This record gives sequence, C-alpha cells and structure tokens, in this order.
Amino acid sequence: MHSARNRLPFLLLAIFLIGLLSAQLVRDVGWPAAHAAGFQVARPDSTYDVTLGKGYRFERGGWTYIHLEGTPHDIGVQHGYLLASEIADFYGVVRLEMTHNTQHSWEFFRRAGREMLWPKIDSEYQEELQGITDGLKDQGVKLDLWDLLAMNAFAELPDYYVPWLNEQTKTANGPDRTVSGHCSAFVATGSWTKDHRIVMAHNNWTTYVEGVRWRIVFDLVPRSGYRLLMDGLPGIITSDDDFGVNSGGLMITETTISRFHGWDPNGKPEFVRARKAMQYAGSIDDFVKIISDGNNGGYANDWLLGDRKSGEIARFELGLKHTRLWRTDDGYFAGSNFPSDPEVTKDETTFNPDNLSSSPNARRLRWEQLLNSNKGNIDSSLAEVFLADHYDTFTKKTGPNLRTLCGHGETSMEGEPGWDVKPYDPSGAVQAKVIDTRMAEAMTFIARIGHPCGIAFDAAQFLSTHHDFSWQSPIMEDMESGPWTQFRIGEHAGSLRTASSAGR
Repeated sequence: MHSARNRLPFLLLAIFLIGLLSAQLVRDVGWPAAHAAGFQVARPDSTYDVTLGKGYRFERGGWTYIHLEGTPHDIGVQHGYLLASEIADFYGVVRLEMTHNTQHSWEFFRRAGREMLWPKIDSEYQEELQGITDGLKDQGVKLDLWDLLAMNAFAELPDYYVPWLNEQTKTANGPDRTVSGHCSAFVATGSWTKDHRIVMAHNNWTTYVEGVRWRIVFDLVPRSGYRLLMDGLPGIITSDDDFGVNSGGLMITETTISRFHGWDPNGKPEFVRARKAMQYAGSIDDFVKIISDGNNGGYANDWLLGDRKSGEIARFELGLKHTRLWRTDDGYFAGSNFPSDPEVTKDETTFNPDNLSSSPNARRLRWEQLLNSNKGNIDSSLAEVFLADHYDTFTKKTGPNLRTLCGHGETSMEGEPGWDVKPYDPSGAVQAKVIDTRMAEAMTFIARIGHPCGIAFDAAQFLSTHHDFSWQSPIMEDMESGPWTQFRIGEHAGSLRTASSAGR
C-alpha cells in the first residue's frame, strides 16, 4: 500500500496536467467554447483579490468590484483581462438579443460600428476599447475590436439606428423596434430631504438575461479627468444605466425616453458621450455641454443630476431635435421613461402622456405620491423602500407588474402595449442603487443586485411555462436578490461592508 506522501507527487502531476489541458482549451477555442465543453474557470470570491498591474477585482454581495487605473490602454487591458470570462459571456447575450430582435446579422452590427461609429470616437476611448481587446486576447478570448465596439453600442444600434435605417431604406416587414422603458429614478434636495442635502436613487430596468449580468461596480482612476465610481456591464466602457458619482462632485443617473425615434449617423456614439460626461463634468453645466456634443439621438434620456458642492439638482432632457434643462436647489425630479418637454413628446416620440394605464405614466404618478407624501423625510433608507414599491396607480392594487416602480414583466398578464412588450416578458427592475450627498463626498454608494423588492426569478420554472421565450434559454439564468451592499473607491476584498453594517 502506498503512503499519502508517496502518492502526493502523482496527485500534483495529475492536477497540473488537468490545469494545462483546461488552459490550452481556453487558448485554442476561446472562453465560450471552453465553458460549453464543461471546463470551469475559477472565479474569485470575497476572500481575495485578483490583480493585473494596478487593476484588481473581488466579489461582494452578488456584485463584482473592479478597480482600473492608468492610461486609457492600461485601463482597457486591466478591464479585458480581469473580466474576460464575464465579457465573453455577455457577448453571447448581446449577440443573440441583437440579431434575434432585429433580424440583422452580427456582421451587420460589426460593420455599423466600424464604418459609422468608430471614426467619431475620441482617441482616448479608442485606446481603451483596443486595450480591452488586448486584455481579452491575453486570456484567450477571441473577440476582436469590432465585436467589442458593437457590444458597447448595444443600447443604441438595435433600437435607434436600425429603425432609422429601416425607414430610410423603406425596409418591408422589418421588426418594429419600439424604444421601451428603462429604469425608475429620482433626485431630491432642499426642504424635500431629511438633511436638506441631495438624495438620488435608481433601479435599472432591462431584460433579465442582461440584468443578471449587470453586476459590475467600477472604481475607475483615469490618467485625466475625475475618478469615477459607477455600476456597469463587463466589457462596456460606460455605466449604460448611467448611475455614478465622480470626484468633481457630480452625481448622475437617467431614465430612457419611451417611444423615441431619431438618429444622426454623423453623430458621436451615446456610450462615448455618456462616459466622457461622467469622467470630465464637474458641474451640471459641464455635463450638459459634454453630453450634447455630437449628439446622435442614440439612447435618448432624461438625465437626473446632482452637484454635491452646491446642493443643486437638475433634469436634462436630451432629444435629438429638442433639449431642455430644469434645475433647482429645493425640489425633486423623477423619471420613469416619460418625456418631460411637450416639444420632445410631439416631435420626437409617439408617446401618449394621457394613457394612465401605461407603465411610464403609472410610475410617474407613483413617484409624485411617494415624494410628496414624504416631503422633509426623504433619505437613503426611504429611497430603498421607494425602489422596491409594488403599488399600481392604475388598478389601485399592490402587486408586482410593469406599472410598479419595481417592475416585474414576468408577472404581467398584459405586458406593456405602449412598448410592444408581450405578456410575461422576462424583464423589469434588475438591480438598484442609492446615493446621497454624504456618500458622494466619500465616493461611495449602496447597491442591491436583483429585484429591489427581494423576489427571485427562477429561469427554469419560467421557461417551463412560457415557451415563446425559449429562444432565450441558452442565456437565461436565475436572478437572485442580494443584500443592500456598500461600495467605495479604493476598497479591497477584506473590507467587507453590507449596508446594514457600514453605517453609511
């Protein structure tokens, strides 16, 4: 009988050979194929960091925190290398969604990115995108620059460019790509809040196949501009649900304008303008100037802003033909995918502001009810409650659906006709974030992954009864709700903080 000591060298050799085989498969065929073949690449947990140069990552509360620092290319390389498996996974999601929903090939989107978008992108962000591609290559993931560019434009190419192109070319039988709603949010200040300072909150609405992956917290230290703390997606250089804070004192979020139409092929990509504005704007006026420069109409939003230095908040509605800015140091602005300017509504959307059964209008009314009834008491704790709210102002009943601030498409028998969303569509609120002036001063915010109300989504159970969504089965996963968790700049894995224990 061999002793344990005698067997140890053989065991170590076997482990080495298995690891070598797995690594070679990843290098030869890329992460997606290796994953499909049954090989699992270990992902770090909250007990240690994974580093590359000045970049590192760790897991907490269902989120992946990633610190990126240096030149644009360095930041990109760190991003691509440290999130390689997540980027490859998200690529599979956006490729399937974009091709299925538009009936255009992936090469169509690669070409649109290469020929239309790339020449309009600032060199700083071209270098960062190239860096991500280089970092992916170092990890054996075979995605090129044009794959990555099309991924970064996933919010604007299928929903803004494609409908414009179909109209220009008179495409017959093209799918109707109506811009649906994304997100519920508010910002308040002055006599409306408990400490007379700014409170901002946002929950992200999207498909569950995207939302379960919308779990990255970026601590970004660029060579120029302000330091950023924002949520986001793997491989994407901006937040894309656009929640974040910078060291210049600006607090930022937005909600999408429903049923918007318009596109300028000569404009600058929205994802680039949004990132640049978050990185370089130290005031509300700075933000408006940067986000408007080269406006292409893509991903048209009502931006909600707060300047922690002055206590002033603003709503900036950015259409393509019309823009308008509202600002105050004593009041609130709320968003739930409704246009605010009648000129934008009339000239740039097919939105009906009088249909109280629609999700944007029902949620707009609910924001008014909650914020007005809590004037003078609004703080971060109440903001968490608001984001989890399930009261339907149209039916006057409580229960999760697409008319509630915490949206649940999987329970909605009606869907959302105003967005051409089918009944039981697996989409809705997928995560939430809250920040106030005190947090912004410390460059921190609190966040919860999954439905803000805490209800989990069971993918297998859903697919077993909703076969018309079976095309999503290769990419659909369970969506659990994590705890409210605090994140701040410069953290490492050991400094574990949940919102209840962090003291905020």
